[in-house]
Amino acid sequence: MMTYDYLFKYIMVGDPGVGKTSIMLQLLGKRFGQEQKDLLGEEFGTKFIKVDDLQIKLQVWDDLWSLRYKSIPISFYRPAAGVLVVYDVIKRESFNNAQLWIQEVKDQGSQTAIIILVGNKTDLESMRQVTTEEGQQLAMEQNILFIETSAKTGYHVDDTFFIITKEIIQKLKSNQIDLLNKNCGIWKGNNVQNQITLLNQGGNRKWLGGCC
Repeated sequence: MMTYDYLFKYIMVGDPGVGKTSIMLQLLGKRFGQEQKDLLGEEFGTKFIKVDDLQIKLQVWDDLWSLRYKSIPISFYRPAAGVLVVYDVIKRESFNNAQLWIQEVKDQGSQTAIIILVGNKTDLESMRQVTTEEGQQLAMEQNILFIETSAKTGYHVDDTFFIITKEIIQKLKSNQIDLLNKNCGIWKGNNVQNQITLLNQGGNRKWLGGCC
């Protein structure tokens, strides 16, 4: 069994067809375009990455509710340490709706969740309807991270998860995430010796354990 320091739960939201499942499959090293399983709710995959000398187990949940239902249950948003709001750069409507997805995440999700806006399908550059600058501007207005990807070629897919993971680790180190909050989406792993320690207000060391 592989040892890891922490498990981070991530979720992906966005309009149907923007490439959420394909991004997850690319991250997991599976074939692009692989047929989706016939599921009623969410599907998730796991991947191990190393960031800042910490072994992190990522649990990435793909929202399949939007394929069949008009709304997503609150339970999907919590707990979650990170949220990928995905839009399709060749579909203007998906970008417009991304603003609604961001607001829903902020309303329903954990207050400490790191949000990253992801413009997918950059391999279809000749069909682009949303510029990189527009994505950057929206992310800046919403005070969230931004990146563009291609789930087909793998462009920036790994980088997306590295960036958001590093941001969470930095917030852990600066004590900006309360691990006692059951919605934080972070759990300690089986490698206790390498877990982050922080100084509490009384000056005593405390271990960053699981949030649940």
